[in-house]
Amino acid sequence: MKLSVVIPAFNEEQYIGRCLKTVLREARGYGADAEVIVINNASTDRTGEVARMYPGVRVVDEPFKGLSMARHRGYLESRGELVVNVDADCLMPPGYLGRVIRTFDGNPRLTLLTGPFFYHDLPPLSQVVTIVFYLFQFVPNVVGQRVLRLGAVAQGGNFTARRSALVKVGGYDTSLTFYGEDTDIAVRLSRVGLVRFSFRIWMKTSGRRLRKQGVLRAGTLYALNIIFMFIRGRPLTRTHQDVRAA
Repeated sequence: MKLSVVIPAFNEEQYIGRCLKTVLREARGYGADAEVIVINNASTDRTGEVARMYPGVRVVDEPFKGLSMARHRGYLESRGELVVNVDADCLMPPGYLGRVIRTFDGNPRLTLLTGPFFYHDLPPLSQVVTIVFYLFQFVPNVVGQRVLRLGAVAQGGNFTARRSALVKVGGYDTSLTFYGEDTDIAVRLSRVGLVRFSFRIWMKTSGRRLRKQGVLRAGTLYALNIIFMFIRGRPLTRTHQDVRAA
């Protein structure tokens, strides 16, 4: 099964190299049927230049800024039956792609597989709070999807979607620039198959946004936007602050 790793990147020159090293390690372990695509999303720094330094990486310049715009462009440019979505500040752990492949192989109804972030640069107490937050993601994915039929949620930057299912739902909603984009695709993919949240599909990432906004405030914003996506189909928060390395 061919797979594609899509990495949206806006002004990520300080993070993209470390991310690509871990992704390429995993892609080499999987074999020739893996491609790595960086969507250089209207960057004004050296993101595209840095990404092009890594053999085996294809860089696509997307001039229209927006996370869903970048994800959708990556989906259109990719050729894999599984489209793995990774943020530019992520560090893919060993064995990640193998766990993803085995999970999809074992369930033909699976349309989206997601899991938690491990914020490797946050203090221990903040990491505990984020783990508790992720425990609550089982509620919408089990009750909301299988009982209430409202849909499911996904962790943006750590999810894999089946291409055939993405085709059925028309890809990503490019009008959602940041908040709600991951819930939107999870809700729509839950209508054509099964969305699963698994703690085995974990991903290391930077806690820079949580440090900037505060863990509780950031978690509350995400939770409110998930609720609004379920109830109204649109996020509560229409704008967001770009948080990048200093």
